[in-house]
Amino acid sequence: MLDKVFIDGLSFAAPLLIMAIGAIYSEKSGVTNLAVEGFQGFGAFIGALVAVLLMPILGDGSQTVIYIAMLAAFIGGGVYAGLHALLCVKFRANQVISGVVVNILAVALTTFLTAAVNNALTGQSSNKFILGISNRYDIPGLSQIPVIGALFQDMYPFEWVIIGVAIVAWYLMYKTRFGMHLRACGENPQSVDAAGGNVARTRFLAVLLSGALSGVGGICFAYSISANFSPSIYMGYGYLAIAAMIFGNWNIPTTAAVCLFFGLARSGGYQLCLYMGLPSNYSDLFMMLPYVLTLLLLAFFSKKNHAPAAVGEAFDKGKR
Repeated sequence: MLDKVFIDGLSFAAPLLIMAIGAIYSEKSGVTNLAVEGFQGFGAFIGALVAVLLMPILGDGSQTVIYIAMLAAFIGGGVYAGLHALLCVKFRANQVISGVVVNILAVALTTFLTAAVNNALTGQSSNKFILGISNRYDIPGLSQIPVIGALFQDMYPFEWVIIGVAIVAWYLMYKTRFGMHLRACGENPQSVDAAGGNVARTRFLAVLLSGALSGVGGICFAYSISANFSPSIYMGYGYLAIAAMIFGNWNIPTTAAVCLFFGLARSGGYQLCLYMGLPSNYSDLFMMLPYVLTLLLLAFFSKKNHAPAAVGEAFDKGKR
């Protein structure tokens, strides 16, 4: 049972992590991002749409389709995030309200478009794109290690992709000139502007990157937990990623640990339900563990977290 907890925990934590990293990029630049849920949903819709169109050509079980769908979700999430970036950076709208509106719009828009596309392709107004489950693989050698070897068993291909993206995102954030400018925009945008930096452009790019990464997380959930794209993709995973970012104190390595903790809590609760032989309807109760833990962590640790100083504040070039 312990092996299964690790396997399922990592497969849930990985997409959650890439969405949380996207949120970190946005908020480190100074733009509050409550729109992660909408970004991941719209990105997943674009990826699923591309997959549905390609499956008759490349085959239902083709792994190539999954990678193309991830790329499409990356682009789709980034394009959709442009709406939030436009409202917050260009028009200096309230960033919290913008995020909520973007989320609501994504649910309505993707539900309508999914039904419309299905009606055009099959004549049935279904609100689902059936994708199936991605293949899983063991990592030779590493999967044989006692206990922690379970982390390298039955892995989805996207898990390694996400781990690689997380490493690159950390390097970009903390070891490059772009990352330094981005973090400065979230702390003291007036100083960046005075030094000749372009605050608006940096924030815009950060929000687009946030949407792109969230889209990848969404399609990964669609290919693992859901096995399809439908309105059920909006299950609060985006808000859970935001919670992981906050508890991780806007730091990528710490956030990764929080995401793994949430993943293990979720899979551990489900396996406990199976071990106790409880009816299947009790599994939903145990799957609430990450959200319950979120409430507890908020109550005890939120005061110790420090958000970027200028997050949520529209940049005023004339303000000093």
